[in-house]
Amino acid sequence: MNTYKQYHDESNKFFYETMIYFSQCNTDKKFALDQLLKLTSDAAVEDFNVRNMSRDALTEKGIAILVSRCSFKIYKYPTENQHVVLSTWEEKSEALQFVRDYEIRSEDGEKLVSGVSTWLLVDLNNRRLMPIKKFDEMGLRTPSELKMDHDCLPCGKITLSENAKLLAERKICYSDIDANGHTNNSRYAAFAVDALPPEYRGKQFTDFRINFSKEAMIDETLQIFGDICDDEKKIIVVGKTSEAVSFEAELHW
Repeated sequence: MNTYKQYHDESNKFFYETMIYFSQCNTDKKFALDQLLKLTSDAAVEDFNVRNMSRDALTEKGIAILVSRCSFKIYKYPTENQHVVLSTWEEKSEALQFVRDYEIRSEDGEKLVSGVSTWLLVDLNNRRLMPIKKFDEMGLRTPSELKMDHDCLPCGKITLSENAKLLAERKICYSDIDANGHTNNSRYAAFAVDALPPEYRGKQFTDFRINFSKEAMIDETLQIFGDICDDEKKIIVVGKTSEAVSFEAELHW
């Protein structure tokens, strides 16, 4: 019987051991992008849980931390039944964003995926953004001063070109909604991949980044637009509701 550990090391990195399960993989038995978002988000939440900053504890203080942007470099896709070790840690925060890094390695230490994400601090009473210094003033953690170079694409703006075409429409259903009351961030990666023409869904994407702009709510319909550039080996996908852009994603192969 396998035992999977979760622990912090002396540098305060959080390690999260797990198996890649059949249900987390695509038809090629390789880890799906939406599952990558889910795993890294869960690890970040668990890191905070262990440090006495659970979602419930933050809610009691009238605040929430919501993921804003993610970027990943995929060196080699984790595969079905593979034992992997995810590590995650905080970097020095920006004025309005937490910054968090990730690595996923095989059991023998081979680097499979690296990434970075940014998170927003939200006042639950008025749904407005709060400066990160307000969080630190609550004394919930010792802020990190770490700054690192990243081998993934920057968590920057993603712009859809004028050549974009409507790829699909997707209604937001009950099973897409999480306990925050809106579409779970991992679902947008599934929406993006599902909207691609069949010949692109199985591409071995080496870089993936996604920005979350405005929450999609139950019964809303996303119009998903795409711009596929074979010369640059790049696809940009943007999902829009009737009111605003909901997410922007960029995939390279």
